[in-house]
Amino acid sequence: MVLDRKNAVSARQIGYTATLENTRMIQLIPKEVKFFEMFAEMSANLVAGARLLQDILADFRDTEARVLDLKKIEHSGDEITHSIMIKLNQTFITPFDREDIHRLATSLDDVLDFVYAAGERLSMYKITAAPPAAAELAGIVVRQSEQIAKAVSMLEKHDRLLDCCVEINRLENEADTVARKAIGHLFEHEKDPIALIKIKELYEVLERATDKAEDVANVLESVVLKSA
Repeated sequence: MVLDRKNAVSARQIGYTATLENTRMIQLIPKEVKFFEMFAEMSANLVAGARLLQDILADFRDTEARVLDLKKIEHSGDEITHSIMIKLNQTFITPFDREDIHRLATSLDDVLDFVYAAGERLSMYKITAAPPAAAELAGIVVRQSEQIAKAVSMLEKHDRLLDCCVEINRLENEADTVARKAIGHLFEHEKDPIALIKIKELYEVLERATDKAEDVANVLESVVLKSA
């Protein structure tokens, strides 16, 4: 019986030593910080796409060609997202939760998808002019995208990152107000039912882009709170 107890103690000691050694080995493996660079590239690409959409809605010259340019930006975003997912599967130690890395990549990609979807509507529906509210909504997406890029640049240190999240959420509320008023005005004054459907859908896609930007802010906020 005494021998069994000694063996049990020895086994526990061996297990503790092995766990300690594994912990030391993990600590020696550096966290993969390339994710910060990839997210910075992704957010810069989003800003470029949002600004191009705003330019198109402010001036409808060469719409088809510029929508194709917007498609290229959206495709670049897809490629960066794919690269992040591959990197995530290959990385042992990540700078923050794997789930949040995945959520941040997909939510950033979602914003750009809706930015492109708005541009695609212009081409698909042959929209050659739109009320000022469309450009106003695109401008809000631009401001949100710029705040996202600013927040992403703070991911390593989290310095004032939450301020950016608050502003992104405020802008989403502003977009809701703009979209509601614009759709109400559209139903009151637009007599062509086909034109009404086209512009209403454009408004809704733009508003969805602002919703997706708010999703990005929620992920960023989660990252900060988990590391606090």
